[in-house]
Amino acid sequence: MSTTAPALFDYARFVEDLKRRIDGARLSAARAVNRELVALYWDIGQAIREQQAHRGWGDAVVDRLARDLKASFPGTTGFSAASLWRMRQFHETYAAPEFLAQLVRERERDAKRTQGRKALTADDHRQLAQAVREMVEAVPWGHHVNLLSKLDDPGQRLFYLKATARFGWSRNVLLNQIKAQAYERSLAEGKVHNFALALPEHFAEQAEEALKSSYNLEFLGIRREIKERELEDHLIDKLRDFILELGYGFCFVGRQYRLTLGRKEYFIDLLFYHRFLKALVAIELKIGPFEPEFAGKMDFYLNLLNEKERAPDDAPSIGIILCAEKDNLEVEFALKSKSNPIGVAEYHLQGRLPAEMKGKLPSARQLQEVVRAIYPRLD
Repeated sequence: MSTTAPALFDYARFVEDLKRRIDGARLSAARAVNRELVALYWDIGQAIREQQAHRGWGDAVVDRLARDLKASFPGTTGFSAASLWRMRQFHETYAAPEFLAQLVRERERDAKRTQGRKALTADDHRQLAQAVREMVEAVPWGHHVNLLSKLDDPGQRLFYLKATARFGWSRNVLLNQIKAQAYERSLAEGKVHNFALALPEHFAEQAEEALKSSYNLEFLGIRREIKERELEDHLIDKLRDFILELGYGFCFVGRQYRLTLGRKEYFIDLLFYHRFLKALVAIELKIGPFEPEFAGKMDFYLNLLNEKERAPDDAPSIGIILCAEKDNLEVEFALKSKSNPIGVAEYHLQGRLPAEMKGKLPSARQLQEVVRAIYPRLD
């Protein structure tokens, strides 16, 4: 065996080729897992609907089925009564005449815009059901849950289905595109689609997202969330500029402000100092829904700030968590045991800020308005 060292350029190219091959294999495996999972949920939803229609079974059959499936597959998640109802809704929604009619209209419109392509035939229409199934299988289950719970219009659902399948949007990116009204903007701008709003494609995130809705097959997972990070960076930049323009006495200290404890490093999205309150204000932006661990992390950051950065005559540090969605009851319980003042907002302030701070921090409406102002610039 030769011991000659490979040329640096040749070896780097060799490694890059292998990395692309690994990413491609992971993506293919993740998509296969996702297709099987979504196909299973489609079949379960269809079977429940058919049995209820043909045998006259009532709603109680869903609860009974959930108990039986849990007993047959102990330790397997996804077969609760609520999940089975969601599967039933899943099939009912995408097999509905309104959704099929929307797909026909878009196909006919695309056919007219494509040279040499004829209008859809009756045979094409009969193939719609299969086409819809293939379309929904390309999108992870967690995304479908968002689409089913947040949208009612068939045109909206079709738009976001296509965009998610094409660009591999994560659930949080999809959520923010819905909040940004990407579909409505595409109609206002007279575009057939608005896919240019999507951020750059990345194999890694698409593989990870396909797995988040499966049975947590971690051996296929990749932990990078590239597009979400880009979206978050964009929002943080705009949020920083907005707060500085308010004139409330905010002084910018830093972005991704570094804190250390022992050998570990921690980074706060935005750190300000408020001249009138004489307090540090830490802001964390979460582009997904609120999770209880966000409150614990912010409380930890505030403890570090009070210990390491707070001046002797400063007031206790303040934390503000901005997130795309929140459940008020969940927020209340998450903040119950926290000693530091923390506000949680669905892009507006909410929660534990002391009364004396009112009028000195931006209002709920102002924070909400800035996020709305940011979204049109995402493209």
